Amino acid sequence: MRPFNQMDNHTYDTDFYITAFSHVYGKHFLFILFFLLYLICLSWNILIIAVTNIDPHLQSPMYFFLSNLSFVDASYTSVTVPKLMDIFITGNIRVSFTGCFVQLYFFTSMACTEILLLTAMAYDRYVAICKPLYYMLVMRKMNCILLVTGSWICGYGNSLFVTIFASYLSFCGPKHINQLFCDIKVLTKISCGDTKEFQTMIYIEALIMGLCPFLLILMSYSKIVANILTMHSTGKRQKAFSTCTAHLSVLFMFYGTLLCMYMSPPSENSEDLDQIFAVLYLAVTPTINPLIYSLRNKDIKMAIKKTMIWIPSRL
Repeated sequence: MRPFNQMDNHTYDTDFYITAFSHVYGKHFLFILFFLLYLICLSWNILIIAVTNIDPHLQSPMYFFLSNLSFVDASYTSVTVPKLMDIFITGNIRVSFTGCFVQLYFFTSMACTEILLLTAMAYDRYVAICKPLYYMLVMRKMNCILLVTGSWICGYGNSLFVTIFASYLSFCGPKHINQLFCDIKVLTKISCGDTKEFQTMIYIEALIMGLCPFLLILMSYSKIVANILTMHSTGKRQKAFSTCTAHLSVLFMFYGTLLCMYMSPPSENSEDLDQIFAVLYLAVTPTINPLIYSLRNKDIKMAIKKTMIWIPSRL
């Protein structure tokens, strides 16, 4: 690996070209589609943030985590989708070296933060269902703030580490990114020179920031399910399953698209499949997440109804 002062000067001066869907006709239709998804995503996530912070009945750790999750969903979509819409409407596929790596940094930050927030939410459900007598002690306000703050710090710190490593890559060939955004997987693919050390670092990152939290979540939910099955009251079982189903749905969608996008074996159509998974990951999943939580949770539905009645009365 070369030190920064020995990097090729042209690496800093290069522009990248996002060529996703370049062979698809009807770019204006794609613009409208992504615009609607982006608008729905922002609207629902902002609504979830508003009701969980305004409604006094939603001032609990679970909704505190949900509010932060909605903010992350709205943020990482905002990092990628607006530029993509600009490409569809103007045809300007060029993105500067700095712009590309800024997008990479913030996207990776949000993705890592979401993984850690989902892990914290799984722990919250574990304590609530398996250790209910200790819930208010373990999940007191300061502990929740520390968990969320730690998730953000680790997410941004880890992303800084990844982005700095990525800046060591040299780009001396075609600089076409056949993806919807500046993705680390594609940047590694189009770089020239030896990338073995960088790929090893990416695998270690995937293990630490992806697999380990996922195993912790599985451990939490295995204990949750085992505890729920021992409950004698049908009402308690249904309520416990209801509170966990929404989180599990979001979890499987997030990890499912993530694994399909980054762990799928290379094939002739792998780039096209990656673009489809990227659409699910960037636009569809963060749009559906708040809908799942609002439709599966009676308290949130009631809070949304109150908010929708309260807003017109204030106008």
